[in-house]
Amino acid sequence: MDDRRDDAETIFATEFPPATREQWRVLVDKGLKGAPFEKRLVTRLYEGIAVQPLYTAEDWPAAGDPSGLPGFAPFTRGGHAGGAGPDGWDILTEHDAADPKAANAAILTDLLRGATAIRLRLDRPDSPGIAIDRLDDLDRTLANVYPEMVPLSLEAGGDAVAGAALLAALWRRRSVMPDKARGAFNADPIGTLAAADALPGSLEAALADTAALAAWTARNFPHVTAVGVDSSPWHDAGATESQDLAAAMATGVAYLRALTAAGLDIDTACRQIAFTLSVGCDQFLSIAKLRAARRLWGRIAEASGASESARAMHLTARTARRIMARRDPWVNMLRTTVAGFAAGVGGADAVAVLPFDAALGESDDFARRIARNSQILLKEESSLARVADPAGGSWYVETLTEQLAQAAWAEFQDIERRGGIAAVLADGSLARTIAGSWAQREANIARRKDPLTGVSEFPNLLEQPVVRPSPVPRHHDDVAVAPAAVGSGSLDDLVEAATGGATRAGLTAALARGTPARVEPLPRHRLHESFEALRDAADRHKLAHGSWPTVFLANIGPVAQHTARATYAKNLFEAGGIQALGNNGFPDAESMAAAFRVSGARIAVLCGSDALYEAHAAPFAQALKAAGVEHLFLAGNPGDRRADLTAAGIDEFVSVGCDVLSVLRATLARLGVPL
Repeated sequence: MDDRRDDAETIFATEFPPATREQWRVLVDKGLKGAPFEKRLVTRLYEGIAVQPLYTAEDWPAAGDPSGLPGFAPFTRGGHAGGAGPDGWDILTEHDAADPKAANAAILTDLLRGATAIRLRLDRPDSPGIAIDRLDDLDRTLANVYPEMVPLSLEAGGDAVAGAALLAALWRRRSVMPDKARGAFNADPIGTLAAADALPGSLEAALADTAALAAWTARNFPHVTAVGVDSSPWHDAGATESQDLAAAMATGVAYLRALTAAGLDIDTACRQIAFTLSVGCDQFLSIAKLRAARRLWGRIAEASGASESARAMHLTARTARRIMARRDPWVNMLRTTVAGFAAGVGGADAVAVLPFDAALGESDDFARRIARNSQILLKEESSLARVADPAGGSWYVETLTEQLAQAAWAEFQDIERRGGIAAVLADGSLARTIAGSWAQREANIARRKDPLTGVSEFPNLLEQPVVRPSPVPRHHDDVAVAPAAVGSGSLDDLVEAATGGATRAGLTAALARGTPARVEPLPRHRLHESFEALRDAADRHKLAHGSWPTVFLANIGPVAQHTARATYAKNLFEAGGIQALGNNGFPDAESMAAAFRVSGARIAVLCGSDALYEAHAAPFAQALKAAGVEHLFLAGNPGDRRADLTAAGIDEFVSVGCDVLSVLRATLARLGVPL
């Protein structure tokens, strides 16, 4: 390169004096024209964190880099020095097709087309999954899959130990050497209790069995983990990201205590625990969440006496179930791409991207292909896996990571002060806290402060529904195995029993001890559920009466002067399944009233500019009421004219920030649509 060019560029850059934050603030305040800075430009997260519009080196700690380097404490930047490694994170696909043969076909397709790890969700009363009762069922599910080449993990709920016995029996049947088996048994009794309502036996017995499984796994399978902390029950219930992290950390601590109490050293105990966390559409918050999770767990492991290498968290990120919509589900492809990007940038060891139709039933091949390919694109075309912690050093991401870690740590300490995760689960206190967070989020969704594309914003009333078959109820092969048939109940005896044909349910029954633990299960929410319930009600009305409930758009004047408010009104009402009857506008009240009479509608909404409202809203409203309008809206904020417009016949005003859900529910009720 020409040195003279370098010098010229250097001189050119130095001609501009450095700007200060104070100078920037002066320009911002000028642009805001008196509007409050804190209200217009500072975003408040549900975690209580204030996100600023600008971050600079002033936000960086003067003492240096608090995040360290990848592979070193505090592990904020990743558990491995090379980041995700030359091949990047594992592309994990989760399978829950009820029929083992169908599940096998989907698994083989995934592996042949880019997936590098498999998770099997076994069916159970609280969750549909693969019908695996015996070893032969598991063998059929994994036909032509080479276990020594593919990490296999389970999601078996209260049957976790029995599921581990079946998988270990399969490895034995396939002659897989113990040091070649890779995967995770994911015993998670606390998460199971939170998501369902009971365990087969007492929680104490389940923790003891989990500890025994961990000790056995550590002795026999060096590349397999026994214990899983899956925070999705809390996240699905509406937890904030800091609450989700706090519950995950508290659950991990409970398992550390159980494992060390059973005789495992702290390093072995730490290495037997793997985490699965949900990530959503807030890209930077999700990146910060994964970075904060590793930091938090590293701090806990350090305080517990673990060596530095044992403090590194093994982390799987799953695109959150609660972000998945049933209406306009194609938008889910965009949601999961953003979440998958955040998972990769955040440094997850494995990433599971949900298919776009995950909220509708059993996913089809097309949906799974898009989910796989979105990860392949991120890894191979976008090169995300080629840089360790690509967000590291960002003043915003580093600050958000620190703030989120501090918020989660405070909530984790509160859980510990109240007796630990099992105690706050049993007394319902954490569930009540999460319910409060969900209520706050739902209020923002109702007002569209948290917009949901394709559902609360820009709905497509004429969309073609995506239909998936409902899970088929089936009879389980639940023949119990007598306790004597599994000998002492050791894992070796369980594997022998599984090899001999014992059922999963039978193995679980043989292990069950004590009174079954039972709590009020956490609810499962999706962000879109309230709006989708209204759309469902409107669809039922259409099925019964031949048409959707309707609202007449009473557009004043030419298109250019009413289109903004008419578009707002159309999106608002159609988000609730109420079809907006549009037109090109009316020059006078008489023609508008005549059009309303022939529309068949009973409700109307006036749409126009502020100037048109000033001159025409009152006479148009009076004409519409005379024409038979039962309830008349006006799109816009009336300001100090509210009383006059109400006197002229306007019944209700809708504008940005109004409670859209309440408006829609009341409108459907007026139209005789049962909810």
